[in-house]
Amino acid sequence: MRDSVGKLALLGALLLGSSAPAAIGSAGTSTYIVLYRQPSILNGAAATINQAGGSVVASYPQIGVVVARSDSSSFRSAVLKDGRVSGAASTAGLGVHVDGSGLEAMGPPVGDLANFPANDAADPLFPLQWDMRQIHTSEAHAITGGSPDIVVGDIDTGLDFTHPDLAPNYDAAASADCTSGAPTPLLPGNDVFGHGTHTAGTIAAAQNGIGIVGVAPHVRIAGIKSATDEGFFFPEAVVCSFMWAATHGIDVTNNSYFADPWYFNCKNDPEQRAIWIAEQRAIKFAIRNGVVVVAAATNFADDLAHPTRDVISPDTGPGIPRDVTNACAVIPVEVPGVIGVSADGDRGIKSFYSDYGSGVIQVTAPGGDSILQRTAVAPNGRVLSTVPGGYAYAQGTSMATPHVTGVAALIESRFGPLSPGKVAAMIGQTADSIACPDAATLALYDPFPQESNNKPQTCEGGAGYNSWYGHGQVNALSAVTHAQ
Repeated sequence: MRDSVGKLALLGALLLGSSAPAAIGSAGTSTYIVLYRQPSILNGAAATINQAGGSVVASYPQIGVVVARSDSSSFRSAVLKDGRVSGAASTAGLGVHVDGSGLEAMGPPVGDLANFPANDAADPLFPLQWDMRQIHTSEAHAITGGSPDIVVGDIDTGLDFTHPDLAPNYDAAASADCTSGAPTPLLPGNDVFGHGTHTAGTIAAAQNGIGIVGVAPHVRIAGIKSATDEGFFFPEAVVCSFMWAATHGIDVTNNSYFADPWYFNCKNDPEQRAIWIAEQRAIKFAIRNGVVVVAAATNFADDLAHPTRDVISPDTGPGIPRDVTNACAVIPVEVPGVIGVSADGDRGIKSFYSDYGSGVIQVTAPGGDSILQRTAVAPNGRVLSTVPGGYAYAQGTSMATPHVTGVAALIESRFGPLSPGKVAAMIGQTADSIACPDAATLALYDPFPQESNNKPQTCEGGAGYNSWYGHGQVNALSAVTHAQ
């Protein structure tokens, strides 16, 4: 994640990658998304790919998408000669980045953990989880900690399934490595980046007397690795991940990233459009198959409902400034049916870095804020969760999103099976409303203008719904006691 104008502090030993990964495959070989006009692929797709000088990595006939690989510079033009193909795009160099703002390695906690008060899980680090108290998880856990019949798929950088706080809830059969565009088994040591293990802990760290406790500590957690070890996501991995979730019993997915090709994906660009549609088809296919999709708003303090400039993309290298309009969208958070999440901190106001936007944000949740919201109970402002080998603090809408994902899992556990639309409605209906900030509070954000266009951050709407907080801050207790 970029750190221009100092907005996203990258502190600690474990930082988000800053270098672009090489294209998957041998030197000179590129991976392509091939988009067919019809929702289902007609017979002969493999022959078309082969004749154009490529090979099929994976095909998803349910959505009319093929992942192909070729070392031919003329592959795209050749495959487009098939009238059934509406678009094709190379994904080389189009990796995207997880949207967290860095992980800070956790040292020994201050004080004697044995003297901390008891809590619902008796997990010794729970007193440091200000974020859980803020959304009333302990009270919710008195009613339900979730059901092992519910599976959450964490589409992320991977998952350390040997971590003692995650191993009790790990679902190996529902896990996969989608980085190639075709699912393969998830192997040990897969999350060298750590971001996915952090989001997974917030969702489903077990009530086992060890470390922390997640929002839904009794549900099963599946790792769906979709990023390179540098933290970049490629379109073929995003498509694969949603298709896997839709066909392998996943009830809820957590999505703490923005997807290819650039930060804003513009439908009026032929190559961007092909990838944008392929990803959207995969996401909508998952939703139609009962998967609740929760996604991060991202961390550039931008108003996603009124985009004007994109100076960030491509985020594998120096951004190339370009004008954008509402024909351009951030994926997955702006796909209809996705639950969009902004971030707040311990003071209950929007995190300085969080994106926002009317019609984009459904709710807000604790993502941390190391500048505006350091408090006595959140001295560094960040959210504590699991990472390979231990625990770490982090901030970002990446950290906010798994709180909402966990609440969705609790709702499914208590009242399911429910449609994704019903779960989204319940999350919004039970959120604690937050009004737009007053003038004095809004002035706190003056040093953090929108990154894309350098304009001041503004909030639109009333207490019931506004562009910063959506329907309000997610409330786990209200969600699991909501009258049907």
